[in-house]
Amino acid sequence: MRILWLKSDLLLPLDKGGKLRTWHLMRHLSQAHDITYVAFTEPGTSPAHVSGMQEVAREVNTVSRRDPAKRSAAFYLDVVRRLFDPWPYAVGKYRSPEYRATIERLFATRAFDLVVCDFLVPMVNLPEQLPCPAVLFTHNVEAEIWRRHAETAPRAVRWLYEQQWRRMLRLERRALARFDGILAVSDTDRETFARLYPGAARVPIDVVATGVDTTFFSPTASPAAARSLVFTGSMDWLPNEDAMRYFCRDILPLVRAEEPDVTVSIVGRSPTPLVQKLAGPGVVVTGRVEDVRPYLDAAAVFIVPLRIGGGTRLKIFEAMAMAKAVVSTTIGAEGLPVTHDRDICLADDPQAFARGIVRLLRDVPRRRAMEQSARQLVVERHDWAAVARDLALSLERTARGGRLQVSTRADARAVPTSVATATSKGL
Repeated sequence: MRILWLKSDLLLPLDKGGKLRTWHLMRHLSQAHDITYVAFTEPGTSPAHVSGMQEVAREVNTVSRRDPAKRSAAFYLDVVRRLFDPWPYAVGKYRSPEYRATIERLFATRAFDLVVCDFLVPMVNLPEQLPCPAVLFTHNVEAEIWRRHAETAPRAVRWLYEQQWRRMLRLERRALARFDGILAVSDTDRETFARLYPGAARVPIDVVATGVDTTFFSPTASPAAARSLVFTGSMDWLPNEDAMRYFCRDILPLVRAEEPDVTVSIVGRSPTPLVQKLAGPGVVVTGRVEDVRPYLDAAAVFIVPLRIGGGTRLKIFEAMAMAKAVVSTTIGAEGLPVTHDRDICLADDPQAFARGIVRLLRDVPRRRAMEQSARQLVVERHDWAAVARDLALSLERTARGGRLQVSTRADARAVPTSVATATSKGL
């Protein structure tokens, strides 16, 4: 197949779960299919990151844009400027005549069998009439993330998050009706789409699960007496920021009341000022690292205290592939085929979360059994090669189907109901 793959950014550097998921899947797809990639780049993007994309795409097209730094004056000015935009801010800010012109130029000069819209963002620049079928490749249910933001936001700004949630509801409903194929990351996300938007999707929603490189992420057992905890993820993503602030404020004191020598490593790119303030005695905020594996190796327990959720949950599978015991909220592991007290510990309040950690620290045989079960689960069911085969079958089926011609225009009046082995390097 000749595939036009549209995304908001380059996949390199591989420093986010969504990038890693797409990279691994494209790496396998590109062995049998011809992929043309279109993405934005910011000024100063390394030429090596652009050229490196040719490992997974035959042709790479870029469009320059600059995002204001989060929490800067320019960022807040941009938010205010878009208060009356019918598109949600996280998507509408990517509208670009240049990006759309690039798509139209490619359509005019070559024939494609399929368009893949990776996340919702590229949809704002898609022409309304397409010459081939199109697939929406989702990595989460965006409206659910914004709903959870609204539920946990300070009262003074809650109205803003609620506004964005309603706009995202409208956009996702339109997106499901727009595309000839819909890909979800889990059965849970597929069921959530059906619950939020009954009848909106005109095609079945296929599930393409999260995978992991089980060779690169391989076990090195932590010492039985280890008392270290670790969290990995992009630390400028609000759900991750909220998770670690919540953990350090509400859970860590309970753990240290039982195990005073416990330490925590918060590992990931671009920690916000609020995350940086968490650093202190026994709490390390690393910022970007070249390789997360040494931090996973040293940890006794991998923690996922997410309250807002969404995303690929790739971090959990990487930890499980390295035979790490994981303590997570239900939201943090939402959609993953895991079983409480067998290959993961699930806990949804501070007391239960702290008890889960302390129990695994003290009961080493129990921890070892969970580590072994976790590793076995991902090796047998979630290697990237198997996941990529599912994706290829779904894309090929959609490419053979017909086109739906549905407007993508937002309606403000609608009422909602070397990177040869890619890893979490550079988090």
